[in-house]
Amino acid sequence: MLTEVINMKCGLLGRKLGHSYSPQIHGHLGDYDYALFEKEPDALEDFLQNGDFTGLNVTVPYKKTVIPYLDMLSDRAQQLRAVNTIVRRGGKLIGHNTDFFGFETMLRKSGLQVAGKKVLVLGSGGASNTAVAVLREQGANVVVISRSGEDNYENLGKHADAAVIVNTTPVGMYPETDRSPIDLAVFPALEGVLDVIYNPARTKLLQQAEELGLVAMNGLLMLVAQAKESAEWFMDRKVDDSKIAEIHGLLQQQMENIILIGMPGCGKSSVGRLLADRIGKTFADADGMIEALAGKSIPKIFAEDGEESFRDWETKALAQLGKQSGLVIATGGGCVTKARNYPLLHQNGTIFWLQRDLDELPTDGRPLSQANRLSDLYAVRKSLYAHFADYVVDNNGCIEEAAQAIGDCHVGVRTGSQ
Repeated sequence: MLTEVINMKCGLLGRKLGHSYSPQIHGHLGDYDYALFEKEPDALEDFLQNGDFTGLNVTVPYKKTVIPYLDMLSDRAQQLRAVNTIVRRGGKLIGHNTDFFGFETMLRKSGLQVAGKKVLVLGSGGASNTAVAVLREQGANVVVISRSGEDNYENLGKHADAAVIVNTTPVGMYPETDRSPIDLAVFPALEGVLDVIYNPARTKLLQQAEELGLVAMNGLLMLVAQAKESAEWFMDRKVDDSKIAEIHGLLQQQMENIILIGMPGCGKSSVGRLLADRIGKTFADADGMIEALAGKSIPKIFAEDGEESFRDWETKALAQLGKQSGLVIATGGGCVTKARNYPLLHQNGTIFWLQRDLDELPTDGRPLSQANRLSDLYAVRKSLYAHFADYVVDNNGCIEEAAQAIGDCHVGVRTGSQ
């Protein structure tokens, strides 16, 4: 059996795959090769009939297109009329759909109870069909919101009694992270929001849900759970469900940005570079990005254009950095003075406030620190740092200790204090 599994050749079939987490996920699920198969529509039939593979995952735009080339469909694939998993057995191609299990796992983990409640599903594509099937099986009163249907984005008010909203559209997905499909203020009875998007970790829609104190969950767990069931089909054996939480946690760590805020000179850059090196992330300096975008140094921006111009450049820099993944970002000391910067940093990041005694802060090359008493600056910013921060880390000792504290928190040992 071991030799058979090692020789298995699996992969992801799609048209334009770009970056995919699937090879990494499946690397934790079984001892089989996993590749990306980018195929144009005119090459699909030949690949399915003659390609060298044991099992496939299928993504857009081929989840329905592959069906005529398959010999058999599972009950789930028949129900959904969509296939995201194919296995070759006895010379036959069998199609299955593991997205149902993926969304079911996501819904269960959210803790939301949908039986007898109105649930709005945004979008009418393949992901919508899956969500609708799961929700109806669990007794929900499902309403699909589409751009041109009877229930659309222009008459959402008639569904103000909705308890749960599920976004299955790509609105808010990287790189267009500044968009949201709807305004949640329309729904006073809302209990939670599920978004199948997982990049960014917190879409604009999910951030609004968080602000309203609602359950808010992205689609990363769904991605991992559907892969787990696919692996079971590939290997024809069970994979323990504990693998879902394990792989989900690893991906969250990998994708998460670590954001460092704090007074100018508190050590954000020094700690950030050391931390990035230790945990295998890329270090990004917001000030460096500002100077690259503006084409001049920060002191020159202040001298020639003033602080408001600098703040505009800062927001542009944070918008670019915040929507990326896997970074350690050192911000400028005053980024917290603009509330618009919080969602840019929060969308993919955990925010750490580095604290150092004011008499230990240098002022050279820092226009605002030179023009103002540090105690006055801190008096204005203290509550803003507290509002932005998820954790507080003391940096009055050596930078190694601060980096260690943040690193421990990043992997789940919460040594920082909120």
